[in-house]
This record gives sequence, C-alpha cells and structure tokens, in this order.
Amino acid sequence: MATVFETRLIGNIGKDAIVKTMERNVLAINFPVAHNKNWKDKRTGQTKTKTTWVNCTIWKREGSNIRIVDFLKRGTMVELMGSPFAKAYQQEDGEIRTEIRLNVSKTNILRPVTRDGDYSPEDLIDSDSDDDDSFDTSIDDFTLDESEF
Repeated sequence: MATVFETRLIGNIGKDAIVKTMERNVLAINFPVAHNKNWKDKRTGQTKTKTTWVNCTIWKREGSNIRIVDFLKRGTMVELMGSPFAKAYQQEDGEIRTEIRLNVSKTNILRPVTRDGDYSPEDLIDSDSDDDDSFDTSIDDFTLDESEF
C-alpha cells in the first residue's frame, strides 16, 4: 500500500521569491511563508500570536513556465500543498539549527499583493493564452537528490 505525506499551508509570503538554477537544468523557486496561530491567553485575556516560518521550494525544469514567480511577492497570501521535511544545518558559530521546509506541489494565490501594479484575481487567469499557466508545481516527473535541497 502506498503512503502519502503531504500538508496544506496557508500563510503570507515573507520575501519575494528567488529563482536559483541547480544542476541538471532544474530551477528552484524559493520563498518563506509565515503561518500565524492566534489564541487568547485564558489567564490574562490577551490575544497572543505564534509565527512559524516555512521555507518553501517549487521545483521546475529549466525552460518550463515559471510565471508563478510574478505572483510570489512579499505579503501575498498563498495556499500551498506539498511534502514537508526538516533540514538541519550548522551555523558559522557552530550552533545546529533546524528549519521546516516544504517541497510545493500545488500553489493557489489567495490574496495577491496590492502594491507595484495592483494584481487582481483576474490577472492570475490568462484565458487568451495557449501556454500552460496552471500553478501545478509538481516535482513528480523528475527526482532530485536530498543533497540538492
């Protein structure tokens, strides 16, 4: 029986997406997403917030449609589906850190950023184009070594 380990994340992009070219003609589109959990402290009655940052990557083949990058701007609210994993690394001072990462398979722009050109939901749909503008960002058609993350 096959297993599935996928998660859904809704949050706001913290920095504009950056595109990096990897080996084997693969593009990595990287951007951080903040998820805020709000609750009311029962003792004080104060509303509290805990922010969890998730570093997200969309994998594409070089030459494929990466129009999604135009919409992955700081402040944009997104819904992402993908495979989560934790990555440990050592900082320059020797301290070991762990970060949460998400290999994104599907992207949905919930609330585009409204600065520098005012995107609207209609901007996300290009009905006159024959190009594949869907935001299915699956990496199922090729594999990567874990060291490439």
